[in-house]
Amino acid sequence: MKRINKVLLVLSLVVLGVLAFQPVLAQDTFVYWGGLIFSETANNLLVERINQWGEERGIPVDVVMINQNETVQRVSAAVEAGTMPDALDMGRGLMLLLSESGQIIPVTDLYAEIGEAHGGWLAAADALSNPDDFGGEIYGIPFSAGGNVLFRRADMLEPAGYTEAPETWEELGEMAAAAQTPDANPPVYGMGFALSSNAGDANLTTTMLQSWGGRVADDEGVDCTLDSEETRAYVEWITGLYNDGLFPPDVTTWDGAGDNTAYQSGNAIFIANPGSVYLYMQDNDPDLGASTQYSALPAGPVMRLAPADTNIRAISANSSYQEEAMDLFQYLAEDEFMQEYYASAIYGPVLDSQLGFPIFEESPVHAGLLDLALNGTPGSFPDVNNTAFAEYQTNYITPKMIQRVVVDGLSVDEAVQEAQASCQAIYDKYK
Repeated sequence: MKRINKVLLVLSLVVLGVLAFQPVLAQDTFVYWGGLIFSETANNLLVERINQWGEERGIPVDVVMINQNETVQRVSAAVEAGTMPDALDMGRGLMLLLSESGQIIPVTDLYAEIGEAHGGWLAAADALSNPDDFGGEIYGIPFSAGGNVLFRRADMLEPAGYTEAPETWEELGEMAAAAQTPDANPPVYGMGFALSSNAGDANLTTTMLQSWGGRVADDEGVDCTLDSEETRAYVEWITGLYNDGLFPPDVTTWDGAGDNTAYQSGNAIFIANPGSVYLYMQDNDPDLGASTQYSALPAGPVMRLAPADTNIRAISANSSYQEEAMDLFQYLAEDEFMQEYYASAIYGPVLDSQLGFPIFEESPVHAGLLDLALNGTPGSFPDVNNTAFAEYQTNYITPKMIQRVVVDGLSVDEAVQEAQASCQAIYDKYK
């Protein structure tokens, strides 16, 4: 990108006796890829805020909102073509992969500056940004904490005798079987959880697997240990429920909106959702909202997990606007904007100054997300949160393993052994 040399400009201004000057405008456009969420209001707020920044700074801006389930694919194509945006939203797993390949730049100093300006980073966000996981640097600025809350149809469960939230996944399966009405019109299925291989939602199956005691890799995060009796027990359980008709028939092909659509249409009793369905019900279906109750994810036979993750903003290594992008990240972190954004989005806080935002008291889902931001566990736990694990998740190995049983007819043993081989091939790349 062509720019006027700022050094020459300063010298010219000194000669003219000018003591101050405005930044020189770049000739090219600053491109930002935002993560599209299920709140049109929040999406518009982000676009408007970035455009406002561009107008104030005199920088031409192009904001492109990307479906978050397509981010990895879009970024991969952009890296190959050399057309990465100047800055973009992404998840921690993709950040880890891009930092390893040199596609994004460190923002360690900026991370410290934003934290200091807002009372410090919350413990969960800080732990997920640990520079020890990224070769000693920080590569992204967190802007939200997220994770799943369990939604349940109390109006269907209570008549079946279930008035409390399920304590375990196995109890949830029993409740789903007792309360569902798959032969009704419209049919209602108990288990509204994605089993597809093209949506991040389906990686909830990895959390379930770990709660059964299954592990993706060993304690060092070096060798895959997927092939285990704990993994087999989990796969037997979930494929058994699928074969018993507890899942919607199309659940193996759901995209990121599959659980939203199923619950909003009255076709699912349980879903795990970060809050977008709650926002929908508030605006469009208050009756369904009144029939819905919320709780933490259940426990497996070995442990209960509450995976928390962060969405982050990163800067492309090929951008000519790196300093400007850092300024934008500070601009987006301002409390006045974030308070308005969180009120319409489906996220928990990442900075101390955000804890008092009214939405975290007014909304039961946001209160749950606040609790997750304060007390949740890293998304990979108990596995090591390294590049190999991130690639395992972006390749959807766990839901693919389940699909191989329920769609392709493999035995549980065959599916687990195949997944083990795919998993080990990923981990071998990083030895």
